[in-house]
Amino acid sequence: MARVVVTGGCGFIGSHLVECLAARDEVTVYDLAGPPVDQRDRDAGVSYVRGDITDATKLRSVIRDGVDVVYHLGAIVGVDRYLTRPTDVIDVNVWGTRNVLEAALEARAKVVLASTSEVYGKNDRTPWAEDADRVLGSTATDRWAYGTSKGLAEHLTFAFARERGLRATVVRYFNVYGPRQRPAYVISRNLHRALRGLPLIVYDGGRQSRCFTFVSDAVQGTLLAAASSRADGECFNLGAREETSVASAVELLGELTGMAQPPVPFDTARRLGDRYADIPRRVPDTAKAEALLGWRCGTTLRDGLARTIAWARANPWWLDLPADDRV
Repeated sequence: MARVVVTGGCGFIGSHLVECLAARDEVTVYDLAGPPVDQRDRDAGVSYVRGDITDATKLRSVIRDGVDVVYHLGAIVGVDRYLTRPTDVIDVNVWGTRNVLEAALEARAKVVLASTSEVYGKNDRTPWAEDADRVLGSTATDRWAYGTSKGLAEHLTFAFARERGLRATVVRYFNVYGPRQRPAYVISRNLHRALRGLPLIVYDGGRQSRCFTFVSDAVQGTLLAAASSRADGECFNLGAREETSVASAVELLGELTGMAQPPVPFDTARRLGDRYADIPRRVPDTAKAEALLGWRCGTTLRDGLARTIAWARANPWWLDLPADDRV
């Protein structure tokens, strides 16, 4: 049994990771929030500590001698948040990450940093391998604050590994979806609307394409990265191989939920202004994860959506979460 710490373990991906870890390890979750409603009575062996990763002193009380692995998922994510709170995005994602790395180095623990496909920006040469160029827009566009902050978090992680001997691995998630996700993303927002009888939304015509990755696949790749010494000092794309347009994903969601109403067009330029910029395609090259970790996304979009819909119908508390219903 290993001793592990999960920052952000009450969040979407973090809560699923904690479920898997709790079956085998001694787990401490460090998060500002409490566990999700449907998880509160299930992980009796998990210790929850409320705290902010920008609080270095409190963080060190959790990441201390005897901890084997730190899964660092604590971050501010979501378009709505990095358009309205770019300062917090930078402070938490950069300085908070530095605090995690410093504490893990002192504790001699391995770190698995959760990063994002956003670091590639608008590089139009897909699929993206892990060493592909980062192509970002203007610093006046708040949209790029998140990708920049996670890119800096990766730079810090690799610097600690190379200069100071920290064992560390970076995983980059591609459009992860599934149960418990906050209703602010393409899949979760539309599912939240569909089950409340509201029409679905298609963003900017839905021509953008994504590789939607079911959360259990992302978690499995994360666990493999933590367990493998070959992963130390490396970065891995964790994403589905199935490229799907946003319009097709919304159409499939409508089919599976029985939503008969036609979708409503959503104009991001009109709603969000020049603080936002979209990315036409996000497609990962996952050959490295397959070769070094033996990982491959195994859940089709149809199956993942069906599982997510079934969970949402069985958990009415999720439908009570606040959502932006404006179109």
